[in-house]
Amino acid sequence: MTVEERVYSDEEIAERLAGELPHWRYENGWIRRKYRTHSWKGTLMVVNAVGHLAEAAWHHPDIAASYAFVEVKLVTHTAKGITDKDFELARKIEEVICWRPGKAGGALEGTPETDQRFAYIKYDA
Repeated sequence: MTVEERVYSDEEIAERLAGELPHWRYENGWIRRKYRTHSWKGTLMVVNAVGHLAEAAWHHPDIAASYAFVEVKLVTHTAKGITDKDFELARKIEEVICWRPGKAGGALEGTPETDQRFAYIKYDA
């Protein structure tokens, strides 16, 4: 049995993005986010992380990759719009890609900020 999914209006999407996912935007029927990376290595790491999360969730984004960025686009094709699936996967992607262990405290220090050889993603301020 297929459950009908609630499709959010443009206004509801804008409100949820502003409150929950401020680095994401709504454009041409998709919610999207561009992650800037330092190199191809960083781009591949982001693509693979997003791919893992999407496959585990069984909800698959469109991904555009270039040398120094990855763009993730989400829509629920079966519902022909933005649903809770899109918001939930976007939040999980954001949580994983933007995780900075050195900023969170604890034993994991994160990549050295003083040596750009180890940088792979350009974090938002």
